[in-house]
Amino acid sequence: MFISVIPEAEATGALADWYASERKAWGFLPDYAGCFTTRPDVAAAWSALASTVRSGMDRRRYELATLGAARALRSTYCTVAHASFLRDVCGDQATVEAIARHPEALTEVDAAVLAFAAKVAVDAASVQQDDVDALRALGLTDADVADVVMAAAARAFFTRVLDGLGAQLDPQTAAGFAPEILAPLVVGRPVGS
Repeated sequence: MFISVIPEAEATGALADWYASERKAWGFLPDYAGCFTTRPDVAAAWSALASTVRSGMDRRRYELATLGAARALRSTYCTVAHASFLRDVCGDQATVEAIARHPEALTEVDAAVLAFAAKVAVDAASVQQDDVDALRALGLTDADVADVVMAAAARAFFTRVLDGLGAQLDPQTAAGFAPEILAPLVVGRPVGS
C-alpha cells in the first residue's frame, strides 16, 4: 500500500464499520480495505453503488462484465476476486477456466459481454451503435446493455482506486485457485505476500 493505513485495532467510527463489514464478507480483512482508510464515506458510497448495480442485473452477467472490465484495466485484484465469485456464487467453474485458459470455449454471448465491458472500461468513447447492435443481435435487451455498461464503469472506479494506492490481491483469495488458473488471471500487480 502506498499510503499509511489505520490498523484495524485502531479504527473507529465509520472506518471500523467498513473494516468489520469487509472482514465479515471475506473472513479476513482484505488489503483493499486500507485504500479507504482516509475516506470511509467513499467506501460506503462504493458499497452502495456496487450493490445497486449488481442487484439490478443477472449475477452471472454482472460477474462477466466485471471480469471483462477488470482484466482490460489490468486489475489482478478484481479479476481474481470476481473469478472467485463467478465460480463460488454463480457455480460456474467452467467459465472461469475458459476465461483463464480457453477463451475459444466461451459462448458467443459471454465472449461478447466480456469484450464489450472491456471496451467500456478502457475507452467508453469508442463504443459505437454497432457494438450495442451486436449485443442486441445476441439477445441482450437495452436494459441488459445498460447494466453491462454500469458494471464496467463502476469497476473502472474501484480498480483505479486499488491500483492507484498499491493494494495487492490477498494470498488467501489467490490460494483458492490452481496455479494454472491463477497465472492467467494475474494481469497487473502481483499477488501480495
